[in-house]
Formats: sequence, C-alpha cells, structure tokens
Amino acid sequence: MELPFIEYEESEYYETDTGNKVSKSANILGSHNILLAGKTIIQESCMIRGDLRREGAQNNTSFIIGRYCLFAKNTLFKPPYKIFKGLFSYFPMKIGDYVHVDENSIVEAASIGNCVRIGKNCVIGRFAIIKDGVVIKDDTVIPPNTVIPSFTLVSGCPPKQVIEPLSENVPENLESKAKSYYMKFIPK
Repeated sequence: MELPFIEYEESEYYETDTGNKVSKSANILGSHNILLAGKTIIQESCMIRGDLRREGAQNNTSFIIGRYCLFAKNTLFKPPYKIFKGLFSYFPMKIGDYVHVDENSIVEAASIGNCVRIGKNCVIGRFAIIKDGVVIKDDTVIPPNTVIPSFTLVSGCPPKQVIEPLSENVPENLESKAKSYYMKFIPK
C-alpha cells in the first residue's frame, strides 16, 4: 500500500540545510547537545530533552539521531539515567537510521538500531537496547534494561508480552517506508 502525500503548513516548520524538518511547536531543549544526521522529521508537540546530559563529560552530546527518522506528535525522548556511586548521571541515547516513532510514545532507551518502527502509545524503558529491524506494536511497554534482538516483533506488556521473529526483508521494507514518508511530507 502506497503512502499518501502528507501536507504541512510551511510556516510551521523549520527546514535545515541537511533536510531536517522540525515543527516550530516541537519542544527541543538543549538543541546544541543533539546531533541530527539529516532528513529527519520532528512533528509538533514532540519533546526532546537534550538539556539532560552527563555533567563533566568530554562529549556533551545527549542524542545522536540518524537519517530518515520520524518523531511523531506528542512523543517524548529523554536520555536514560542512573545513580552510580552516589552520583546521578544521564547517558547519551543513540538512534539509528530509518527509525519511526509514532504518536504519544515515551522513549528512554540507551540505543535504537536501524530500521525500527515503534507504534503509538509505547513506553521504551531506561537503558533498553533495541537492535536493527525491530517492529514494536501499538500500546507496548518495553521494561528498563531489556535487549530486543534483531528481526523481532514485540507487542503487549510484561508478563504477557509477545515476541515473535520477523523475516530478514523487514529492514528493507522499513527503510523504503521511511524514505517514502520523508519524500511525501511536503509543504502545502
């Protein structure tokens, strides 16, 4: 099924030199601590907490975000944190290429691989690691410190969570859909 064109009000988005399209109503804090590789869409009411970073670290980057990503409306991205030897510390989050995060999801993962689809109303716990080619269905909860292997479909919440294998062509399909979405996200 081919995606329809998605029109947006050009005056409501910034477009960077590298092709990122960022809603003016997105709440991006600490933007100087966020690296966007290019061609990423950040929709309205998305919040990225780049201001939460490890104090005293040589590299102040809170987020490294790949190409052709989509962060839909009302999503929240916070870097994971922990208390180690009495010190509260944030750790950077790495998000690969072709990652699509649907509306109303909360993400505190340590890393998300390439070609990942996260559905609506999902919660990705602190320090979760999501490998390449993963599909997470709507309303799914990934507990903290969980590792989701490559080519996996995940749905539901623990203890009744369902994890099923996916075919090896899933990354190509997700990459194609991510590029198509970007190309069809056009100004009115």
